[in-house]
Amino acid sequence: MAPDENTDHPPSSGSAHAVASRSAALSRAARRSFGGLLPLLDDPELRDLVVQVREGVGRLWLDRTGSLHEVREWRAEPDAVHRLATGLIAAGGRHLDELHPCADVRLGDGMRVHAVLPPIAVGGAAVSIRLPRISPPSFDELVAAGLCAARTASMLRELIVDRRNVLITGGTGSGKTTVLAALLDLAPPHERILTIEDVAELRLRHRHSVALETRQASAEGIGEVSIDRLLREALRMRPDRIVLGECRGAEISTLLAALNTGHDGGAGTLHASRLEEVPARLEALGALAGWTPEALARQAVGALHAVVQVERTRRGPRVRAIGALELTDDRLLGVRRVVA
Repeated sequence: MAPDENTDHPPSSGSAHAVASRSAALSRAARRSFGGLLPLLDDPELRDLVVQVREGVGRLWLDRTGSLHEVREWRAEPDAVHRLATGLIAAGGRHLDELHPCADVRLGDGMRVHAVLPPIAVGGAAVSIRLPRISPPSFDELVAAGLCAARTASMLRELIVDRRNVLITGGTGSGKTTVLAALLDLAPPHERILTIEDVAELRLRHRHSVALETRQASAEGIGEVSIDRLLREALRMRPDRIVLGECRGAEISTLLAALNTGHDGGAGTLHASRLEEVPARLEALGALAGWTPEALARQAVGALHAVVQVERTRRGPRVRAIGALELTDDRLLGVRRVVA
């Protein structure tokens, strides 16, 4: 069964009340590229959709409950998966070909699409789609769903109101972006929030937010706009809060420098499976910027006031711990638990 054919895969039990919010927000080109997969996007319980070629056959995997499950009756030709990959990336305004075999884009209202072509993807084209919630939850809704206890919720609110710099950490799919967006919406309405992302996923309800997104170079190798460039531009846009969607490279040096020079109320996310892994992850990013571990430690302790570790549960994200960065006896970066 090819992506441009109808799929009879039954929706989950919670899909009966699905609304067409995700698919309705897509451009005509994106809807055409999704083809028969389009109805799946409006399942409110669906979080990830993965299509990949294995052993010469395109296969579909879905995640509704925290783990991927194969739709065994779904099959597609490798060329159809290749067309799906290139079509979705093109619909997002980027290009995917033999010279640029990896790309990711944002489609619709925060849908993230990542695609890889062979020979980078050895078995054949692979497409990974992260679906946002149909309606982004408020902080109160997250707390009601089990994000954290009332005392921890009050602490998180105070961090935002007091304009403390917060780093949200967690594993892949743990809900870092969801929690960060809900927290930022607690900021006073007059404050101007600048969000900077590789692929824009943060969906804020805040009335005064500006989203900036990177741009890859053209086929001629020109026109690239990097995260670090966007960070520098954001500093000139009269921000009250600067938010880096995900800390993943040398731009950590620009962010920490900004937070250490009066730009309070900032935030970002970092991939780390446990709170204790955060110092090592930050040290690795600092090394990409040419910083020694000691220099990174001094900058991070001064810039980041709280680390919020989240994990994924069946009901949604949950705060696993809140920590504070500190200098160890040997002047390196450490973290201590404030809320376990």
